[in-house]
Amino acid sequence: MDYTTKPLTSQTWEDFAALVEAHNGVWGGCWCMGFHPEGFSAVGAAGNREAKRAHVMAGTVRQVLVYAADECIGWCQYGTPAELPNIKNRKAYDGADADLPTWRIGCIFTAGKHRGQGVARAAVAAALDAIRLAGGGVVEAYPEQTEDRPPQRGAYLHTGPEALYEQFGFVRDRRIAKWRWVMRAEVPGA
Repeated sequence: MDYTTKPLTSQTWEDFAALVEAHNGVWGGCWCMGFHPEGFSAVGAAGNREAKRAHVMAGTVRQVLVYAADECIGWCQYGTPAELPNIKNRKAYDGADADLPTWRIGCIFTAGKHRGQGVARAAVAAALDAIRLAGGGVVEAYPEQTEDRPPQRGAYLHTGPEALYEQFGFVRDRRIAKWRWVMRAEVPGA
């Protein structure tokens, strides 16, 4: 299927909001706020929605939306470590004493009825292209290992599967949890 992509901006906010609302706020009301400096809101989904909207209106979010025709069906969030400082398994991550990347890929989301159709791949490809246009550099992602792993009933890999990143040349850097890895790739600038 052919997809188009657009950045999440004030002009595309309503498309993003419609997708999130159609999926119960995504992961119980996250609104893709977990990686942002303020993290999740203490007042729940409504607070997360407003915090995300404030980032979008201020231009302090980097996120690529994926469209099938005119319908927003997925996204990939990316940013600098300062823009996306919160990652899972922080203690293990910091314990490696590795250099910070230039960029991070945070979460990926695909609408339920579009999963398994290349939406996440299109989202990551567009994010990497945006990173290339912004000067490139070392990009980190924090996917989950699915190979040799027992099936996870009802699980959704909000940072994507390891195999997705391998398609773009990412390699394992270090393990930060039983099934989660730091993967890195060097993206040349434009």
